[in-house]
Amino acid sequence: MNITLARTRAVYDLNDVQGALERSKGRSPELDAFYERMLDKGAERFVTTPSSSGALTPLMDECPNFGEVVADLRRYVALANAGDAGINVMPILLLGDPGVGKTHFAKRLARAMATECELISMNALSAGFVITGSSASWKGAKCGKVAERLVRGQYANPVVVLDEVEKATGSSQSDPLAALYQLLEPETSRAFRDEFIDVEIDASQIFWVLTANSTEGIPSPLLNRMAVYDVPAPTREQAAGIAQRIYAGLLAELGLSKFGPELSQGVLDKLAGVSPRDMRKTLLDGLGYAAAEGRDEVAVADIRFRGGAAKGRIGF
Repeated sequence: MNITLARTRAVYDLNDVQGALERSKGRSPELDAFYERMLDKGAERFVTTPSSSGALTPLMDECPNFGEVVADLRRYVALANAGDAGINVMPILLLGDPGVGKTHFAKRLARAMATECELISMNALSAGFVITGSSASWKGAKCGKVAERLVRGQYANPVVVLDEVEKATGSSQSDPLAALYQLLEPETSRAFRDEFIDVEIDASQIFWVLTANSTEGIPSPLLNRMAVYDVPAPTREQAAGIAQRIYAGLLAELGLSKFGPELSQGVLDKLAGVSPRDMRKTLLDGLGYAAAEGRDEVAVADIRFRGGAAKGRIGF
């Protein structure tokens, strides 16, 4: 049996927050309210650690093409269980073609680690304040995603996903990646300052997962701060297993007890080239076609590729 071990860690100093509130009183109602929320919530957050590497088995079953990543994570979990300092994991960068399941894997990783997940889409992100917050003197200022997650959430070690990081754009004055030089380093991330609240926050326990289609556009100094993994498309056998699990999940979700529990080999063969991203929609459509004709089995003819699914097919 796998259980989650949890300890607590202060992510900010209440005295610092109280002092900041007294200094800023009345200048910004939004900032005052945020400081008061920090005081009401308290500084302690959970830091979770799976009790064994077996907690990652469902992740491997669901995302079999991420075997290299999971193998390394198993060792990190084993190392954490051998000591008492929690998991010490480098930020990871998942490289792979669109649709191989990078974002899905990151979300499921948070579930396996029994923590929260914050997804930040970097596509067309043009300013760093989305991550670091904006100055309280600006109109409409607010804190960034990192501080908001650590203050409002329950965990000091959420999984923070920067999706399609290579597509972030900006100028030298508003580089959306600039904050990562501090945040991806354990030593400096312990004293992270969001520009809105201007109080030190311990972001060192965050589990960073970045996704990209390629390393083009990602500065070398950032790449050096991460463990980089090339994620392959699923093999035909892995794709079949993914399809069966998605199908079983749809049957349970929709209460389709009359449908057979497994897909036919013909259906699996036809789905073999579909990306994990598009498999659910394709199978949902297939179930709809079968149900509309009064059948309780998905036929090969029910697997029809339209729009994104057709474009998302993967060659083996």
